[in-house]
Amino acid sequence: MEDRALPDTETPTAYSIPMAVLAELTHRCPLQCPYCSNPVEMEQASRELSTAEWQRVMGELAALGVLQIHFSGGEPLVRKDLVDLVAHADGVGLYTNLITSAVMLTEARVAALAEAGLAHVQISVQGATAAVADRVGGFRDGHAKKVQAAEWVRAAGLALTLNAVMHRQNLHQLPEIVDMAVAMGAQRLEVAHVQYYGWALKNRAALMPSVAQLDEATRVVEQAQARLSGVLAIDYVIPDYYAVRPKTCMGGWGRQFFNISPSGKVLPCHAAETITGLRFDSVREAPLAEIWHRSEALNRYRGTAWMKEPCRSCAHAEEDFGGCRCQAFALAGDAAATDPACALSPLHAQVFALADTEAATGGDRFLYRNFSGGVPEA
Repeated sequence: MEDRALPDTETPTAYSIPMAVLAELTHRCPLQCPYCSNPVEMEQASRELSTAEWQRVMGELAALGVLQIHFSGGEPLVRKDLVDLVAHADGVGLYTNLITSAVMLTEARVAALAEAGLAHVQISVQGATAAVADRVGGFRDGHAKKVQAAEWVRAAGLALTLNAVMHRQNLHQLPEIVDMAVAMGAQRLEVAHVQYYGWALKNRAALMPSVAQLDEATRVVEQAQARLSGVLAIDYVIPDYYAVRPKTCMGGWGRQFFNISPSGKVLPCHAAETITGLRFDSVREAPLAEIWHRSEALNRYRGTAWMKEPCRSCAHAEEDFGGCRCQAFALAGDAAATDPACALSPLHAQVFALADTEAATGGDRFLYRNFSGGVPEA
């Protein structure tokens, strides 16, 4: 990477020291979730960073000032070196979180991870009953495995979050999912409506909730937040297509967080590779600190100087930083366009109408992803 001065967009407010990194160890996964956020073209195992490469990167993360590392995938438990990676991260002073489907967890592996320094586990759930959850995940007995894994996690003294990805075909179970989170001993529940990138975009018509469903989900969440205050923290993310203002995606493009892909590419978010025409630098090519400060792709949409109207003069520009660039590209064909989730976008009404139509006519058939690489033994 050539040595050059920082671009004009890199003012003191454009970005800061990154707080956390999502370490996507692999794209391999035993589940076939129709809302999968991994790229349509996934990285093969032969391209994944090695144990030594990840350990070097963790040292660079700590030196850069990163506080947290979130081990993700695919399914990070596919990696046989996961315990070693957790131990190294803990050794360099990073707070460690495992984001997992939990279907490959064993009691012995939970104990080994806890001993290595793992602090937190986030388990994804696809429903409140096996009939719904296993159909969504495309994995037989997956729900029962998750319930058992949560018990092992809590017994090991680890903090637990449940991540419930919600859509039209499981929203009716939201009250039971809230109760399940309490019963499992989770400290936090993320009620996150599907975001339509990557593979999820292929299943949008089967996943999009109706406005009535969304209103009911909001009511359920708000009542649960009040009822369970001090018992269960509940985060809530609505589907962008029905929003009035865009969400502050990842705290803003390249401002506070970043991902490292299985092959080492540094991304501002997990979906950024859906934007064609951007080249993302790899930790195999340059030191991480140099990439964070000088990457052309990370600097492309940092701060607000890149914005077009009406975003540039919007009173909320320094709050939402333009919303989601991946969504702008997917729906408007231009990553610099106004996020169609914003009411000021010329596409906003059209996108809302599209969502409403798909919710009513989309059917219930999922297009599952089949990964030919297989899943090695834990």
